[in-house]
Amino acid sequence: MTEPETPADDYDNPWKTMLAHAFPELMAFYFPDAHARIDWTREHSFLDTELRQVVRDAELGKRDADALVRVTRQDGAEQWVYIHIEVQGQRDADFAKRMFTYNYRLYDRYDQPIASLAILADLSPDWKPRGFDLQQLGCTHRFRFPVVKLLDFTDRLHQLERDRNPFALVTAAHLYTARTRHDPNARYRFKRRLVQLLYRHGWTRQRVLDLFAVLDWMMRLPENLEQQLWQDIQALEGAQAMRYITSVERIGRRIGWKDGQLAGKQEGKQEGKREGKQEGQAALLVMLLSQRFGPLSEDTRARLEQADAAQLERWAKRLLDAATLAEVFDEH
Repeated sequence: MTEPETPADDYDNPWKTMLAHAFPELMAFYFPDAHARIDWTREHSFLDTELRQVVRDAELGKRDADALVRVTRQDGAEQWVYIHIEVQGQRDADFAKRMFTYNYRLYDRYDQPIASLAILADLSPDWKPRGFDLQQLGCTHRFRFPVVKLLDFTDRLHQLERDRNPFALVTAAHLYTARTRHDPNARYRFKRRLVQLLYRHGWTRQRVLDLFAVLDWMMRLPENLEQQLWQDIQALEGAQAMRYITSVERIGRRIGWKDGQLAGKQEGKQEGKREGKQEGQAALLVMLLSQRFGPLSEDTRARLEQADAAQLERWAKRLLDAATLAEVFDEH
């Protein structure tokens, strides 16, 4: 009997989601020196409109997960930080040039010095671009940027599992996903282990839900193993008297599960289509709003989760022109 194929992996969206929801933790985990220079008691904001304009002008093609963020340094000065996460499975000869181009175009357009930081999630162990140089007739330009390579964490997987920073878990999930690309049973075991860790770090319910969504999005499994995982989570939550991952119940209904049993095919299929589509619309809108306006409050997330399809469609259309989050939800 042929083993089921592991579904195609999706890296970009989980990274985009976590970058928007936990930016200070990202900086603390990957760039601790830069994190120490930022005053995190002051609000930080995502400058998505500014970044989109520069990227469009530069005509540099596909972007993966990246962000432009305004922060305040410890000395009180404002600083713009450009984060680029390169998610790919091979070298990119133009990567350093793109980092340089974004940096100087942002500086030229907004007259702001830009801190460019790179996270490389590719699978080429000997590729780690750190800068871009230009030289002509005695004139030189030397651009250097800090870079983090996720493969460098491979020997620290057990340490990552004990670390309370959410990006330790995201990094572990990324490495386990790459390691189990052709082994769905091994991926199931690693995914189950990481889900168990969600209950052990004392995170808030919203943080648990956010991280579960990342794990589920990143570490895709064949349907039979997904169903087994839902049963495992139900047992885990029952044993610990914690009902954090309520989204699991909705996902379970999407594949026909009710009260731990596989419901009738037709009922599960019809219900799954309706709920799956609506939940997908809500999840997409959460991601787009987070990227446009920064991390969303729990009240806003709850409002999106409880909205019907018509409301979600109406808000999605307003997102195109809205200058503020309030304008998206303004019913007048």
